[in-house]
Amino acid sequence: MAADMRLPTIRKPVSQVDSAFDRKDLVVPGDVITSDTGFMRGHGTYVDEDKLTASVAGEVQRVDKLICVRPLKTRFNGEVGDVVVGRITEVQQKRWKVETNSRLDSVLLLSAVNLPGGELRRRSAEDELTMREYLQEGDLISLGQGVLVQLSPSLIKRQKTHFHNLPCGASIILGNNGFVWLYPTPEQQEEEAGGFYTSLEPVGLSDREVISRLRNCLLALAAHKVLLYDTSVLYCYESSVQHQVKDILKPEVMEEIVMLTQQKLFEQEG
Repeated sequence: MAADMRLPTIRKPVSQVDSAFDRKDLVVPGDVITSDTGFMRGHGTYVDEDKLTASVAGEVQRVDKLICVRPLKTRFNGEVGDVVVGRITEVQQKRWKVETNSRLDSVLLLSAVNLPGGELRRRSAEDELTMREYLQEGDLISLGQGVLVQLSPSLIKRQKTHFHNLPCGASIILGNNGFVWLYPTPEQQEEEAGGFYTSLEPVGLSDREVISRLRNCLLALAAHKVLLYDTSVLYCYESSVQHQVKDILKPEVMEEIVMLTQQKLFEQEG
């Protein structure tokens, strides 16, 4: 009978300076945000005895005189410039309906997509009849082989770019809507394919192992409420290499990997 045993190790304590528990911009329902009557009430707030109070648990955001609370756990609310990963749910007249982890399905217009070959012209009735040759039900928009990981949108850190080629040999798209796409880094992508480049080539064993490790690292970071961006994901991957892919999601291994990741992030931030 085989037994899996792990000996205790001395762990370097992780500083709690940047811990979510110490952040002043996090509130719970009933917390007073400000007593200053000069501020305007935004989403997630209400006025109680001239005090601006939080109605949801989340992060306080200020824009000039407007104060709102962004919930920590909610459906995705899209903003201009967001990067999203979506799945086609229905093909309609001159448009596709897309699941983007939002309250309602999104709409992708036929006129808004690149035609194969990158050709620029007005869409015709023939284009409308061949819409399913571009995207059909169940397709992830313009993506080929890979793995989709669905997480909370609140865990995705907003950055200038959400497309990253990681040095471990895989690439990642961190969708603002919480949909994360992992795929082998393409050697060379042909621009002639326009918006519908799709690689269906078999993925090698080594690439599948890297992607599986990244997928488990994402789940480990999400379970411990660590913000997801290229650096945190890479540090978690590096901290997990001493463990087998299947062991990463074991509670004690997961905790060890996440603690090492947090330590690296703290050291990097100085």
